[in-house]
Amino acid sequence: MQELQRPGGELATRPIHFFWVVDCSGSMYGEKIGIVNNTIQECIPEMRNSADNNPNAQLLIRALQFSSGASWITSNPVPVENYSWEDMEAKGLTELGKAFDLLAAQLSIPPMPARALPPVIVLLSDGQPTDDYKKSLDKLKAMPWFRKAVKIAISIGQDADDEVLIEFTGNKELVLQANNATALAKMIKWASTTASMVSAPSSKPMNSVPASAPNASTPSASVPADDPFVPANNGAPLVLDMSNIPNPDDFDEGAVW
Repeated sequence: MQELQRPGGELATRPIHFFWVVDCSGSMYGEKIGIVNNTIQECIPEMRNSADNNPNAQLLIRALQFSSGASWITSNPVPVENYSWEDMEAKGLTELGKAFDLLAAQLSIPPMPARALPPVIVLLSDGQPTDDYKKSLDKLKAMPWFRKAVKIAISIGQDADDEVLIEFTGNKELVLQANNATALAKMIKWASTTASMVSAPSSKPMNSVPASAPNASTPSASVPADDPFVPANNGAPLVLDMSNIPNPDDFDEGAVW
């Protein structure tokens, strides 16, 4: 992708990569995967509008599915203005570690551009991993791009393993609960549009939390020399507006998953 330059060499826009990571195991069959497909498709115009309000970033979208194995639905990053959702089908196991492996391969430099903004990763799952995901997650956690990424998880139904999702986000507040159809649609819409408007700490104050807040039980590690964000913002995490996150208790109508 060609990068626009201002006089003096400063970047006019920087790419921000948005990853959908979707559980397509057998337990997602029927209503759950149908809502995921329909809602994300409906969110695309809103994501475009949100991106238009963030002129310093170019939003690029990709989608990754996992079940018995994992695969990219969108093999290359697509600008939001050209993006269209491809429906996913649900069957098989929940091999989350395979998805983490594919994600890790894309969070290196290259293929990630050195001047990109920290990525946004939204993980949706309704169950427990059926593979050894921890080794793959540890590999992700060692990567500077993952550490600074905005990581949101949507916990679908009462059988979802929230502890695994908290391990992924590093922040309990960014594990969104969706125990019925209405809540799932609302959480997807919030994640898609709000994450598109992630801002740096130097932006105007908001009711917000660090998007990449470390787990309180994890001791802080020294920042590696190859961390691409240290020169840009002294390693400070991005922040995410949490003021309008939907309350799952407001969506108690309908069957509970």
